[in-house]
Amino acid sequence: MEQVRQKITLDRLICYKIKVPGHLDEGWTEWNGKLKVEIALQKDGQPVTILTGTFDQAGLQGLLRRLYSLGLPLISVVCEEFEPEDQCSQQGEYYES
Repeated sequence: MEQVRQKITLDRLICYKIKVPGHLDEGWTEWNGKLKVEIALQKDGQPVTILTGTFDQAGLQGLLRRLYSLGLPLISVVCEEFEPEDQCSQQGEYYES
C-alpha cells in the first residue's frame, strides 16, 4: 500500500524543530503551551537549545519573530513531521559540527 503524503498548507499543524545557540530556560515551554525545550551540546561543547512544537505557519512565524527579537540566530528550522501533535515529541540526539 502506498503512503499518501499530505501537503503543507498555511493552516495545517506541523511539527517543527528549531535550534538556536545557547541555553534557553524551561519558561519557553509556556510560550504556546505545547513547546518542548531540550538542551544539547555541539561537538565543540557549546550548548544549543532545541525547541520542538506543533505550529501552523502563523504560529511558526510568531515564534521565529520572537527568537529574532531576542537576538538569537537560527542554527536550523526543520519540518519534522506531518503528523498530529502527539507524535511531535519524539526525542533524538542533536550535534552540530
